[in-house]
Amino acid sequence: MSDKEEIVLEALKKAGKPLRTGEIVKLVDLSKNEVSKVIKELKKKGKIHSPKRCFYAPI
Repeated sequence: MSDKEEIVLEALKKAGKPLRTGEIVKLVDLSKNEVSKVIKELKKKGKIHSPKRCFYAPI
């Protein structure tokens, strides 16, 4: 897993609730584009899921 993936996954775990992309951007020091790419990768790897549209949470 890349450093960016670790950072985003950790932010989601600490939040304790599903977050939108914009909320994740505020928590981590990455651009919205970078966060979107990382979310796509984490979903592909089965590390996160989307409990409702546009929200993401760790599995």
